[in-house]
Amino acid sequence: MNSLAPASFGAALQAASDAAGAQHYPQATLYVVATPIGNLADITLRALHVLQIADAIACEDTRHTQGLLRAYGIDSPSARLLAVHQHNEAEAAQAVIARLAQGERIAYVSDAGTPGVSDPGARLAAAVREAGHRVLPLPGASSVTTLVSAAGLVAEGEASSAFVFAGFLPSKAGERDAAVLALAEEPRSVVLLEAPHRIEALARALAVLGERRVTVGRELTKQFEEIATVTAAALPAWFAESRDRTRGEFALVLHPRAVATRDDAEGERVLRVLLAELPLKSAVRLAAEITGAPRNALYDIGLRLRGETKD
Repeated sequence: MNSLAPASFGAALQAASDAAGAQHYPQATLYVVATPIGNLADITLRALHVLQIADAIACEDTRHTQGLLRAYGIDSPSARLLAVHQHNEAEAAQAVIARLAQGERIAYVSDAGTPGVSDPGARLAAAVREAGHRVLPLPGASSVTTLVSAAGLVAEGEASSAFVFAGFLPSKAGERDAAVLALAEEPRSVVLLEAPHRIEALARALAVLGERRVTVGRELTKQFEEIATVTAAALPAWFAESRDRTRGEFALVLHPRAVATRDDAEGERVLRVLLAELPLKSAVRLAAEITGAPRNALYDIGLRLRGETKD
């Protein structure tokens, strides 16, 4: 155990050695290592062990990773860190491959979470595999699965309980709005990520999804973590209630879309007629009252019909 290790993680380093040290760690291998998304205690014992024994650590930001290693009490000279980020990943991968060819163990970490999931790492892993070397994943923290586990994504009717990962939507308003309309057609849950400076714009864009539920995860695993579920229509107002709600990093989950059943066919027929004369919300309300079809399902149908009309 490193004598400079902070007391809070000194025992963890020893536990990592005890629990993971006897395992086999092949040479000429890229170790894709998940790191915490906020809470340092979410590191795994196997990750701590590999970060100590790796010949080099490729990372998204060398300064950030150096600070992370120091927090765990792992001494690592700057020369052991290799910068591999979104702007140089293709070229830097060749340097990693050259070191793997010499039999080295290389760990790769992004700034937080699991590499290759909206973070750099996918191109590196692909290039390493193409070169004939092994890529060994060390699972751990991910904002995607963290929020999904707490969102309570229960499918109803014919909706699927699966989820899809959409990540960051386009930053330009028109492209973002088009992406949201496409998501309206997706019956499964959808996981999104967003930065603080764009979260309110995303909330306004998602509001067109009406009664579809959205679970927001803010600052997940950190001191001021907040998780809330509201309707898409209410999302802008939820953020407006407190400026603190627009601070931090965000993950969001659109809950499964309510899928119309065969009994809703009459509702769709009536809705088509009403949409020719009325705004969407009014048409949905009246169609639901006339036919008894679920309002959420009719709203989703209305969004689809409106998209067909625009096309």
